Amino acid sequence: MARRKSGQAIHGIILLDKRSGVSSNKALQEVKRLFDANKAGHTGSLDPLATGLLPLCFGEATKVSSFMLDDNKCYRVVIQLGVVTETGDREGAVIQTAVVPELNEQLIRQCLLHFTGEIEQVPPMYSALKHQGKKLYELARQGVTVERKARHITIFKMDLLDATADTLSLDVWCSKGTYIRTLAEDIGHYLGCGGTVNELRRLEAGCFRIEDALTIEQLLDMPVDSLKLALIPMDKPLEFMASVQVSEEQAEHLKHGRSVDFDQHQSGKVRIYTMQNFLGLGELSLDGKLAPKKIFNLN
Repeated sequence: MARRKSGQAIHGIILLDKRSGVSSNKALQEVKRLFDANKAGHTGSLDPLATGLLPLCFGEATKVSSFMLDDNKCYRVVIQLGVVTETGDREGAVIQTAVVPELNEQLIRQCLLHFTGEIEQVPPMYSALKHQGKKLYELARQGVTVERKARHITIFKMDLLDATADTLSLDVWCSKGTYIRTLAEDIGHYLGCGGTVNELRRLEAGCFRIEDALTIEQLLDMPVDSLKLALIPMDKPLEFMASVQVSEEQAEHLKHGRSVDFDQHQSGKVRIYTMQNFLGLGELSLDGKLAPKKIFNLN
């Protein structure tokens, strides 16, 4: 017999403004306990050093987390020039230092332009990617370095916010799979002095913005009855998809895994609703059928 999960069936998304010094999983567990939720997950880790937007999915909302992992992101980063560390951020041991050359705005912007667009990036050893079943950061802590394949990523835009004699402050809009620590190192290498992340904050993830996020302190201060009001509907990150409405009879068929006739001249994935209630995800085919793909159980 399957073991029953303890806690309440909570469904929805919380936008957490993660504080520095805690892992994404620890931050998730804190909020999960606060809601007494029986099921929860996050949508892509932030380094312990980093702060900012961390969407947390509860209950059936965990079924949409895979879509959110693919979202584009925006980060604010302060790069310390003239320093290279083991981890790519200020928490790692320093392995190299160099004199920072005299920089001007033209040179800096030329550097940023060099890394804008579709580029290849080698993931850092201190990452959660796996090699032969082991996470790379576990190998790195054992002093083991393995070859990593370069990945295709996209840096859509970088805004220069500030520059001092040895730091750069940037806003970076990027695709999934981008490592800002690696970007900081690459920028430092281009400028001839090395670089590492001094501060990092996530400002955007898909349709979500840091302005709408809550800190753990704000959540702790909320009355218990108000916590659920902070939940964002689970279909919010799916609004890029077309939507269709079905009858209650059609909904029953879809809930049991059966396709239904649906006379609509389009095809592809869609959100399915009964009246205004979200039922799940389906796929329309040109032969006039609507097939269930991911049905949500909100009972």
